[in-house]
Amino acid sequence: MSLDRVNPPELSPPTGFSHAVAATGSRLVFLAGQTALDGDGKVVGSTLPDQFERALTNLLTALRAAGGVPADLARVTVYATDVADYRAHAAELGRIWRELAGRDYPAMAVIGATRLWDEQTMVEIDGVAVLS
Repeated sequence: MSLDRVNPPELSPPTGFSHAVAATGSRLVFLAGQTALDGDGKVVGSTLPDQFERALTNLLTALRAAGGVPADLARVTVYATDVADYRAHAAELGRIWRELAGRDYPAMAVIGATRLWDEQTMVEIDGVAVLS
């Protein structure tokens, strides 16, 4: 398996993401959207960073159960109910990402959503991984 992170010098320098990821491998893993649900299906965390950490932990738990590691993530989409709040916490969210997933950044997008499945959920994360 190989993930080649591509960041052309003609584009603005990426911070916390890669502009493109070229993947070769034998197994694709599509990861469902994960939110800040605990094992009992209850939303935990009262702040965006708290919910982001739980949602990312849940995503990585699913990835590991499928045989992958964070460096296998090729694409991640983050859905946020308040993009301004997401931007305001960008440094903290980046720190959480690095602690849990490292510095092998996938191609990423953050998309504003009016609401998510559970009303109290502020963030949802899904992704695609390529395993060897």
